[in-house]
Amino acid sequence: MNRLSSQLLAWYHTQKRILPWRDHPDPYAVWVSEIMLQQTRVDTVIPYFEKWMQLFPTVKALASAHEQDVLNAWEGLGYYSRARNLHKAAKVVAEKFNGELPRDLEDLRSLPGIGRYTVGAIASMAFGMDEATLDGNLRRVFSRLFDVDEFADSPLGEKILWDLAAKNLPKGQAGDYNQALMDLGATICLPKNPRCLLCPLMSLCKSRENGTQELRPVLKPKKAVPSYVHAAAVIVERGRVLLSQRPAEGLLGACGSSRTRE
Repeated sequence: MNRLSSQLLAWYHTQKRILPWRDHPDPYAVWVSEIMLQQTRVDTVIPYFEKWMQLFPTVKALASAHEQDVLNAWEGLGYYSRARNLHKAAKVVAEKFNGELPRDLEDLRSLPGIGRYTVGAIASMAFGMDEATLDGNLRRVFSRLFDVDEFADSPLGEKILWDLAAKNLPKGQAGDYNQALMDLGATICLPKNPRCLLCPLMSLCKSRENGTQELRPVLKPKKAVPSYVHAAAVIVERGRVLLSQRPAEGLLGACGSSRTRE
């Protein structure tokens, strides 16, 4: 273990957040939490996670549920494609892996809605495997720690940051290491006004040393948000109202993706 990981883990063991999916014995719980945390704050996710685990306590319970019941349980979290993919993946796990989330990384990666980040998170936190991961918080932390001036959302920037995450990963403690980085990014290494004086890694932070912490991570300029004009109508006949369900995909579809957490 190098100095970075040892100082980080020492801080984590005294300051880690208490979360219902943390240290949970069931990999399914870790998986559900990671999908819910995509583009959603931790405080918002907690009650949804607890309700979800009551409604669908196992992979097989989720796999056998009706899609509308799954979407109803997800209502309010947004980005409904996450719920649909979770439901589809549960069916695959129930049929192909007897309801047990697979430990094989390629099998995990083959499931709907699970990408490189989620694979690393599940493998390290649920199965104790030595796998790095990289979400929005980790991207920001490593960009600042090593003062990375490459675009963090470019292919080269992603490669640099993934390499840094893997290089500093302590063998046998990847789960705590990844969660410590997540907590650090969510509570100390904030997007704006980072709390550097409270950071356990301040003495190792290159951007703090160079005075560039507010400039990291470097991100590509955002594209202009398009504007569209739509018309709507309410059709009522004999006391009945016509309802049209939004499509699963497309501009008005209930879908979306990306990963960040606070």
